[in-house]
Amino acid sequence: MATQNFIATDLDYIKGTHFAACEDWTGLSVNASGVGEFEGIVGASQTLLDALDLVRAVAATDSTVLVLGETGTGKELIARALHNNSRRRERPFVKFNCSAIPSELLESELFGHEKGAFTGAISQNVGRFEVADTGTLFLDEIGDMPLALQPKILRVLQEQEFERLGSCRTHRISVRMIAATNRNLDEMQSRNEFRSDLYYRLNVFPIVIPPLRERREDIAPLVAHFVENFASRMGKRIEHIPLKTLDALTSYAWPGNVRELQNLVERAVILCRDGVLPNPLPILDARLFIASPLVSVPIGPHATQGTFIDSQRAIILQALHGAGWAIGGPRGAAARLGLKRTTLLSKMKKLGISRPLTSSRGVAVNQNSETKSADERLLETTAASNETANETLISAREQLQ
Repeated sequence: MATQNFIATDLDYIKGTHFAACEDWTGLSVNASGVGEFEGIVGASQTLLDALDLVRAVAATDSTVLVLGETGTGKELIARALHNNSRRRERPFVKFNCSAIPSELLESELFGHEKGAFTGAISQNVGRFEVADTGTLFLDEIGDMPLALQPKILRVLQEQEFERLGSCRTHRISVRMIAATNRNLDEMQSRNEFRSDLYYRLNVFPIVIPPLRERREDIAPLVAHFVENFASRMGKRIEHIPLKTLDALTSYAWPGNVRELQNLVERAVILCRDGVLPNPLPILDARLFIASPLVSVPIGPHATQGTFIDSQRAIILQALHGAGWAIGGPRGAAARLGLKRTTLLSKMKKLGISRPLTSSRGVAVNQNSETKSADERLLETTAASNETANETLISAREQLQ
């Protein structure tokens, strides 16, 4: 079988471009400084921002980067961000999945071969390293690389040179290497399942991508982001995302991480008939649901009539309450939400959120002392609902033990 057939489906050659800024609540694109540069990387949790800090620090260099994280966490997005914000952004970005190609063809796919180098080699083939010359090569699932091929990978990393199969000519290249895996390479090299010298050479600058269960505050903006994308693609109008649905999504453990969330949101958009996003989660093992106080999405008797605007108000109000109604600054509500100060002020105005009046003694009072404000009632409902939800989920876990 000719190896050219494998190249067509796996080669991803693109021209790098800067990421566009996007400040809309339903499509946050943020980095550690609050500037939208990482299109497709949605979230404002501290663990994600810490990882993006590392991306910004190393992107402009030619250093090898090892991206670590569970399946579905977005390792390829990080690799693209590194390339698109590097000096090689106008050069090729070539991705290669080490587990998607039969082991006997890996060497040919990576380094190329001459005509007649082996049975089935009916023509000359240019390998991925040569295609990526002057650009970036992203080796995904590097933990699945056969041991026999690892010394040749190490040589390219160290010497930036190689030979095609069936040729004595040495090709010199300039390639920036980014590798990714969901496996523990440190443990693998201790068991002699991965070469220690290659591991140390790859591990120049590791970046760990947190799983979705460790950044639950990012689930609501991720859901909104995916709903907007799929609804536009399918020509549907999604007007309401019930708070009960958001609460279920927030409480789920997400073993498949962001990819699983994306697939379930796509399913929900497909099933949507009346403009209200249905709950895409099937009846699952209660052990896959855990209580989380990080993102408070109210549930209760009014949940089925709630809209996503209500959830926006609740999340913004909680951030304001936690920041003592400070909007700007490193500890302000805008920083907590991953928004610019002006963006948050605009959303507060749009949603009718205003700072409570205070008396001369600094005690919050209502404009109408007989009636609580809508914002206060929403905050109280949110707190009470989440306390009930947490108690229910904890009880469910105790029954399973």
